[in-house]
Amino acid sequence: MLKNNYSGELLEAGTDEAGRGCLAGPVTAAAVILPENFESLLLNDSKQLSEKNRDLLKPIIEKHAISFAVTHLEPLIIDEINILNASIKAMQESICKLNPTSSYVIVDGNRFKPVNSIPFTTIIKGDSKYMSIAAASVLAKTYRDEYMNRIHEEFPMYNWKQNKGYPTKEHREAIAKYGTTKYHRMSFRLLPEQLQLEL
Repeated sequence: MLKNNYSGELLEAGTDEAGRGCLAGPVTAAAVILPENFESLLLNDSKQLSEKNRDLLKPIIEKHAISFAVTHLEPLIIDEINILNASIKAMQESICKLNPTSSYVIVDGNRFKPVNSIPFTTIIKGDSKYMSIAAASVLAKTYRDEYMNRIHEEFPMYNWKQNKGYPTKEHREAIAKYGTTKYHRMSFRLLPEQLQLEL
């Protein structure tokens, strides 16, 4: 059973990201402040939910949240500052967009940097322990999936609609065959050594 609150602060925000391990597309983060009485038997870490259930939860979270925000950070920024810093930056930007502002932040994982002097706690596997982090994980995942579905139309040969930019065999074979796009993360190892592109 997920817990409602960690700090005792009414405006506690949970934050999480999606797409860290992908070869293409943005890293996407969300921050969510849920009301004290929020209940959902369905809500869980987005990785434990089916796409159908994530899509069912998204409007429920958005309707009932006191505040929520989502941020996409593009591959150019990921390549410039690295994926860990980009993940943290996307979460920070989401927290900054919240209105009302949060008085405390709980973060999925073990790395974070303070934003606007708001106190925070990092929680390993927080998305399977606290509702607001789980809600943030659902929003980050659903918004990122929508983004990948849109850019799939532009470059259908990579089948991002299906693989969402993750390093599947099919995705890597398409990179080997068609090369890279503006959506690929050039600082990532896009292909195994034996399939390196001639650049």
